[in-house]
This record gives sequence, C-alpha cells and structure tokens, in this order.
Amino acid sequence: MSWKVLTAMVVSALLASTAIIWSQPKWRYLLQSQAVFTVERLTGLPLHPAPSLSSTPWATDIINSAASQIGVTVNYDPAYVALSYPNGDIPRRDGVCTDVVIRALRDAHQIDLQEQVHQDMRNRFASYPNHWGLTRPDSNIDHRRVPNLRRYFEHIGAALPAPTLQSDFQPGDIITWKIAPGRPHIGIVSDRTSRDGSRPLILHNAGLGTRLDDFLPLYPMTGHYRLEGHL
Repeated sequence: MSWKVLTAMVVSALLASTAIIWSQPKWRYLLQSQAVFTVERLTGLPLHPAPSLSSTPWATDIINSAASQIGVTVNYDPAYVALSYPNGDIPRRDGVCTDVVIRALRDAHQIDLQEQVHQDMRNRFASYPNHWGLTRPDSNIDHRRVPNLRRYFEHIGAALPAPTLQSDFQPGDIITWKIAPGRPHIGIVSDRTSRDGSRPLILHNAGLGTRLDDFLPLYPMTGHYRLEGHL
C-alpha cells in the first residue's frame, strides 16, 4: 500500500470521526468551550459579547457572583463531603453544577440554600425525590442535588411554565436540563447573549469548572425558575 493511499485513508477516518463527534451535543460543547477558553487565555481578549440583556439589580448581583467563580472553580468534583452547617462549602477550586447556584446566592444575597433546603426537607421530607435511599435529610448533600433544588424551588413558588420563546428567559433565571439518564444539570441565565443574539449564555459547571457558555439549547430543559421575590 502506497503512502498516498495510507494517508488518504487516515485523513478520511479522521474526518469521519470528527463528523461523528461534532454531531453529538456533549462533545460539540466540550470542543467549543475548550476552544474559547484556550483563545481567551492566549490572547487575553474575551470572546463573549458585553452584557446586552436588561437585568434587575437583584439578578445582576447573582450573575456577577456566579461570573466571579470563573477561573476560581476549575474542577468538577461530585464526591460526598461532610460540610459544616449552616453555610457549609467545599474548597472553591472544586464544585459541581449546583455549587454555582449555591455560591452565587450566598455571595450575592446571603441566601443559604444548604439551610433553606434542609429546613424544608425536615418539614416535608416525603415530598422530595427519593433517588438515593435516604430516610431523613442530610445537610451535607441534599442542597447539592439538582432534583432537590427543583423541588425546593417549586415549594417556594419560583417555578415557571416551560419556555416557548427566547424572551421567556430573564437574566438571573435558573434553568435545569437532563444531560443524560441520571445526570441532571443546573445553571444561571446570564445577561450576555450568543454571538447571533438569539439566546442568553449560561453560567454553569458541566465538567470544566465554572464557565460562561452557549449551552441553553444543547439538552432537553426540565425546569425554569425565577427566584427573585421568593427567597
């Protein structure tokens, strides 16, 4: 077999593999996100547009608090950790998707979801999802689980109907997704938009640390919440 034929076969295989990877939302997100991060680090220039969506002061504080985690929370670590109570946290270098929301609310408005979720679960434990075989609340982990946050947001009246228009999203809103079976996700709607201006960017941690990403349409949405006025 000649080198030309072998080279052509290798190139064809690489192109086919790239096409398969690019067709998967998860891998497309990871590649795009890492590319943006690399260019920003090399050039020092932000690739995301300036804030362009109107935001209330309350929501702006949450967005700024979440954005301040970028470059600080650089790992995704779902390990169970014994926390102090209230206001317990793991080292800020580490975190999961829920920690972005927990820290943003705590830093911006001194709202401690650890305490609030724990107290609500003590009062109505049976109404919370029972995916983990627990028989009583656990203040170390309950507030760091997306299904529990969703139920708590419903209890306080913060749930909204499923969005049908991009205008249904407001900066500071909380969105949940189903990334894969058994892997829910949560993030915060930012005050910045995608390059074409059609949708807001999301502050979240999907495995690469806290990031600002064009993530909204990549996975099925499971919940939409507006916390202002309910906490």
